[in-house]
Amino acid sequence: MIIVSLPVRHLGAARAFYAGLGFAVNEACSDDDVVCVVVSDAICVMLLERARFARLTSLPVADARASTQVLHCLTARSRDEVDALVRGAVASGGAEPRAVQQGGGVYARTVTDPDGHVWEILHTDLSGAG
Repeated sequence: MIIVSLPVRHLGAARAFYAGLGFAVNEACSDDDVVCVVVSDAICVMLLERARFARLTSLPVADARASTQVLHCLTARSRDEVDALVRGAVASGGAEPRAVQQGGGVYARTVTDPDGHVWEILHTDLSGAG
């Protein structure tokens, strides 16, 4: 299992963003400072208020709007699924900071959550059809 922990400024806005993508929340693993977003059986995103996140590290907590430390990527079954996830992300408070990337069987779009965390949404078709 992979658990990605992200610092957030406004837990409610972050929760609404990820719920807007269609992801469930595991309430048993959530509280007033943490929301556990279930991406799949093998992936969870833990949204932590910045002060709570800071207790997990001895280093300064980065501001994802000012620098990039990591890029997250989710795969999709089709271009339509990529487009639907991006529409949901933007409608739920996210942004699409760059144009569609395509070529060589790859179709990718990039979104940021309300805190600036970057998510690539990617569909790969290596069959030559597209």
